[in-house]
Amino acid sequence: MRWIVGLIVLAIASRLFPHPPNFAPITGIALFSAAKLHNKWTAFLIPLVGLFFTDLILGIGWINLFVYLSFGLISLWGQRQQKMHLPVLVGSSLLFFLLSNLGVWILYYPATWEGLVTTFTLAIPFYTNTLLGDLVYTTVLFSSYSFIEKRYLSAA
Repeated sequence: MRWIVGLIVLAIASRLFPHPPNFAPITGIALFSAAKLHNKWTAFLIPLVGLFFTDLILGIGWINLFVYLSFGLISLWGQRQQKMHLPVLVGSSLLFFLLSNLGVWILYYPATWEGLVTTFTLAIPFYTNTLLGDLVYTTVLFSSYSFIEKRYLSAA
């Protein structure tokens, strides 16, 4: 359990390091917590609490409501999966992209078809970073845990 918490804390802290826009650990944390923690409430809350505390440093605005909603749904979806695989990861990235940019449209652009198209068109470059960040962080979390489990936990 300590290894799991340690990996999650490191991933949360990495959100405070300089990184490309949307290249962040929260989807990986949500999916990893959902897969590895037995307490489903804890697994649900960890990415949201980590997001909140880092947002206290990075800044909080109305858009955070959409971001938190997306990660809450990703966490719940991750808990329903039998195992983590690429379609779950890609679907999680897409869910974040759609909900967060829907929030951008609602908060910052005209409530018109043109406003919606403009919002999502301008957001396309950010999806690449979102998907890459999700892939990297999810892979690092699951691979690190697997390594630790084989190397240290099986010997105990």
